[in-house]
Amino acid sequence: MSQVTSLRKRHQFNGRMIRIILLISFLFFFGRFVYSSIGAWHHHQDKKESQQSSQSQQTPSVQANDR
Repeated sequence: MSQVTSLRKRHQFNGRMIRIILLISFLFFFGRFVYSSIGAWHHHQDKKESQQSSQSQQTPSVQANDR
């Protein structure tokens, strides 16, 4: 009887540990996703700004040549 009870307690403990480990892994995964999303968004904004500034620099020179 005592072996059966200890196995059940061990199974409950293992199930709880698995849930905790999965929760921690999910939190790491979610944190990395948020971190990379923020970095990608900033990179996209910088790229968009640099394209706009290069287009604004090219536009006046083209207009000056047309006159």
